[in-house]
Amino acid sequence: MEYIIVTAVFFVLLMVYFRIATKYNIIDHPNHRTSHSDITVRGGGIIFPIAYLLFIGTEMFFNSDGLYGAEDQPNFFVFGAGFLLITILSFVDDLVDLPTKTRLIFHFIAVTLLLHFVNGFTILPIWELPFVYILAIGILNAYNFMDGINGISGVYSLVILGSLWYVNQEIAPFILKDFIVYPTLACIVFLFFNFRKRAKCFLGDVGSMGIAFWIIALIAMLIIKTGDFKWLLFLSLYGIDTVITIVERIKRRENILEAHRRHLYQLFVNEQKQSHLTVSLLYGLFQLLINIFVILSGLNTWFIFAMILIPTAILYIFLKLNILKKSLIKQS
Repeated sequence: MEYIIVTAVFFVLLMVYFRIATKYNIIDHPNHRTSHSDITVRGGGIIFPIAYLLFIGTEMFFNSDGLYGAEDQPNFFVFGAGFLLITILSFVDDLVDLPTKTRLIFHFIAVTLLLHFVNGFTILPIWELPFVYILAIGILNAYNFMDGINGISGVYSLVILGSLWYVNQEIAPFILKDFIVYPTLACIVFLFFNFRKRAKCFLGDVGSMGIAFWIIALIAMLIIKTGDFKWLLFLSLYGIDTVITIVERIKRRENILEAHRRHLYQLFVNEQKQSHLTVSLLYGLFQLLINIFVILSGLNTWFIFAMILIPTAILYIFLKLNILKKSLIKQS
């Protein structure tokens, strides 16, 4: 019953936000660098800060032991400080384009709070911390780069959260169940409005940064609990697409921070004229297959990384080159 009520609250509050966003012109206008052609409400990802506040409120009133009394649970208020910092900053960035330097400073502060949340400063040797900061901030921005067509980040996040829920329930309990369930319900409600041919709303930076931050925290907790970093592969498809596209753009001497249309999913939509929803489902399905292999495989972690990353990267490059080749033939 609790989850039904929470889901209903998400629906109501998101529809209230739509009215506010329409009134104050918080909308996304299509341009030559985007993959949509309709004016759409921006910032639908505000549902994730709402999910956090509802989670905290529910735990405080109905399960306070989960917040204060359980020694094996982290401090969710520390997570909330970092999470709300990055989502508020990102919402402001949706409204006014903030300087890159400002964003990076706040990302650094938020990741610092995240590391405190997962007890990273105690567990990790000091020489590893710079690499963790780079990885975490990189994942945050990769999630933002990849959110470019209807449904893609919602479906992808739902696959990751579902995988984490299964691991938490059946393999290695590492966090309060509701800390996974609440963002999952938020994802489902968001997809109701976004997974459409003509989306009613987009995530915006507030959503892509918010859900990425939440997922990073969950994966970090799982890695610490199990002592196995193979769970990073839950993000492998987004990672491969982002890294290869950045390398490609650097070779072309392009500004990697500027919007573009060179991700594989964008080429499928813009060059191959594939449906947004089909491409989003394919990305989600491919990542789901990877996650199932990661969960069920008892192989050495490095071997799992090689088995997943190398073939996926080769397939990615092959598909991309093939689409680009066909595009050049059409233009000639």
